[in-house]
Amino acid sequence: MPSSSRPPGAPLPPPPSRGRTGPAPAPAGALPGATAEAGRRKLEGGAAEPAHGPARAAAAPPAAAAPGGLEAALQAVLRPLAELAVARGLPHALLDELLRRRLVQVAHAAHPTLPEHRRVSRISSATGLNRREVTRLLQAPAGPVPVRLPVNELFAHWLTDPACRGPDGEPAELPRLGPAPSFESLAQDTSRDVHPRSLLEQLLRLGLAEHDEETDRVRLTRRSFVPAHDDAGLLRFLGENVGDHLSAAVANVLSPEARKPHFEQAVFGQGLPEAALPPLRDAVRRHWRALVDELVPMIEQAVAQAAEAPAAAAAAAAPPPMRRVRIGLYTFHAPAPAPADPAPAPAGPAAAAGAAAPAMQAAPRARARRRDPSTVPLPPVPDDAP
Repeated sequence: MPSSSRPPGAPLPPPPSRGRTGPAPAPAGALPGATAEAGRRKLEGGAAEPAHGPARAAAAPPAAAAPGGLEAALQAVLRPLAELAVARGLPHALLDELLRRRLVQVAHAAHPTLPEHRRVSRISSATGLNRREVTRLLQAPAGPVPVRLPVNELFAHWLTDPACRGPDGEPAELPRLGPAPSFESLAQDTSRDVHPRSLLEQLLRLGLAEHDEETDRVRLTRRSFVPAHDDAGLLRFLGENVGDHLSAAVANVLSPEARKPHFEQAVFGQGLPEAALPPLRDAVRRHWRALVDELVPMIEQAVAQAAEAPAAAAAAAAPPPMRRVRIGLYTFHAPAPAPADPAPAPAGPAAAAGAAAPAMQAAPRARARRRDPSTVPLPPVPDDAP
């Protein structure tokens, strides 16, 4: 028998643990509930591992992530997107599917030459999605994400159900409560998971119905499911302009070069009275008109020169790649933080100038700073800015 190094009379060591009797402690810096959520994602097609073992380490945020870093930036970017989704009635399921598709697409584009048999595993490792989910997303056809919208189904049911039509064949005005035909019965026939009152509030918010509180009756105001004020052109510009702006900022953050690839600058301050906003907007419009007058001819000339030499480009062994460009200018204003809870002042001049400002030098204090200590100094644009 092997000899024991335990001295005579010493207490016996505790027996080895044969199983976890409770949840493992959360990794340092993990958000509350993150470990339990990682365990539940198995049922939802997300990270396939349970809340213990390798998945627990993968779910923890990077140790180098400092407070106010990447997570704070994502929170700021996601807030207006969440506001848009709630205002337009987009459910979490659609947003979750869109995010998963984009994660898989970006991870796949990062390794275009990866062999087929290693692609799924690499994408799964990069995104945290399990391999079955990655395979599904890779095979999903491009196009709109199918998702069940109870309010859309209720609207369509109201339009097509003969019991919900009037003598003229149009959708009838329905009592909010009571047996069929009523809005309550219509909502219950559509979905048992969403309360009829919630569906009514969503129809009202989207401008698709009206509720007469005196008679307690509900009627449709539109014949097509197009929420009021939903301008397709504005939404298209929102996606293109904000998408390119965010792409420029992300590319600057990820670029290892000191000279960032995209110009992205901003000036900002707080403590301004409401009366100061119209002059600022007028100044921005004047500068924008001057900028357009200078830039548009330059862009048109470059496009014309490229179109005038098709033969030379075709004859070249490697024709020069074509580029697209978007140059924009925007203003934004919102209520300033309360004096009792002021916004933290950015550290260093680069915070005021944006991520694209290389080697920014401190600027003299703006005149308004003498009036409001929270106003951020406005730095000059460096001569070597991209």
